[in-house]
Amino acid sequence: MDNENVLIIAEIGVNHNGSFETAKKLIDVAKEAGADIAKFQTAKLDSLVSKKAHMAEYQKENMGVEKSQKDMLKELLLSFEDFKKLSDYCKEVGIKFLSTPFDIESIRFLDELQDIWKIPSGEITNFPYLVEIAKTGKKIILSTGMCTLDEVENALNVLKNNGASDITLLHCTTDYPTAMEDVNLNAMLTLKNEFNLPVGYSDHTKGIEVSVAAVAMGARVIEKHFTLDRNMPGPDHKASLEPEELKALVSSVRNVEKAKGSFEKKPTAAEFKNREVARKSIVAAKYIKKGDLFTEDNLTTKRPGDGISPMRWEEFLGKTADRDYEEDDLIQE
Repeated sequence: MDNENVLIIAEIGVNHNGSFETAKKLIDVAKEAGADIAKFQTAKLDSLVSKKAHMAEYQKENMGVEKSQKDMLKELLLSFEDFKKLSDYCKEVGIKFLSTPFDIESIRFLDELQDIWKIPSGEITNFPYLVEIAKTGKKIILSTGMCTLDEVENALNVLKNNGASDITLLHCTTDYPTAMEDVNLNAMLTLKNEFNLPVGYSDHTKGIEVSVAAVAMGARVIEKHFTLDRNMPGPDHKASLEPEELKALVSSVRNVEKAKGSFEKKPTAAEFKNREVARKSIVAAKYIKKGDLFTEDNLTTKRPGDGISPMRWEEFLGKTADRDYEEDDLIQE
């Protein structure tokens, strides 16, 4: 990915709240913002959670209710047929469709619709799931929230041993929203150095600054939740960007990409025309008569820089003036 632009994944997730029409509106928002991918989450409810699974603390807090995960998700999931239509709609409006599967059946369904996988943090220890993804041979973006380095290494071994080769690791903190003191963005570089793979950041903080910082630090992928309105009911809205914020994120990431440039330190084309204006030359500090010696008393440096560079100052001290100089005249060879 090093020669490509940063991949910006606009994470819809379940922020459609189970509404197909809301999902389409969110695709429109992602496209208008300039994101590369509109991403969903696909699951078969009975394969995803047992009836005993409880809501996460952040889900209880964000939704203000407490019920089983199954009851919560029942209201949030779309059907396979919905996702087929949403994939077609993405093609129609010109944005890439992607959905994260949460079970084997969903992997096999989505395999027909997408050429890349996003593995969520919660599935990184799911051996049969990882094998099923790896067998497709497609690109993989792997989130590492809640993980130790050993767990990341184990997952990578499973993926590589079963046919995966193109893998990007996302640093991530699995908390919605993530507090700034829990971001630990430097760990993204640890992942890069430890596994020699491209890295990115799945951002659950409020705002856009951490994503922008991640790009400046070398992230090749940014994933960020967004919503039509943060006040909508649901587990992820409060940690999501609203449409204008998503636009600001994409714009900021693209600007940072341009600003990073290359590793070569040299004047830019724009700088060359300013060098003469900003730099100085050796000039006469006062009237100097032909035959006088140049001294620190009768020489000085002033703009513009179209004469002899002041870096040659010592070379001229003690030389004899070969003509008269008025104050501010450029000293000549």
